[in-house]
Amino acid sequence: MTSSLSTGHELSDKIKVDVHTQHLPEHTANEADKYAFAYEINIANNSDESVQLINRYWLIIDGNGKQSEVEGAGVVGQQPHIESGDSFQYTSGAVLDTPVGSMQGYYEMQDKDGALFRVPIDIFRLAVPHQIN
Repeated sequence: MTSSLSTGHELSDKIKVDVHTQHLPEHTANEADKYAFAYEINIANNSDESVQLINRYWLIIDGNGKQSEVEGAGVVGQQPHIESGDSFQYTSGAVLDTPVGSMQGYYEMQDKDGALFRVPIDIFRLAVPHQIN
């Protein structure tokens, strides 16, 4: 997914991505320095045409600055079509070696004519409550 797609497509600004995160203490192994987080994403199609989510790309950075990249087809095993005015919601997770980190990335979407474009996902924080970093 290192293609030269840009966010300059007319639909890029009309797809809104909202993210909510939470720490999952029941899935966290403090003795192993592993911290589990869930993120819930809502993708709203505010354009006048349907789009399809084709691929995803994530840059995950833990509190020590360690970076990992995740990319692949769709999200949670799906490549959803999102009709005009509709939204698609899913929940996924990440495990970090530190109690604080961040994620950012983009979705590669396809318009009704088959043109691919990117929808950026702004950086968001993953943090165990009451952690300072």
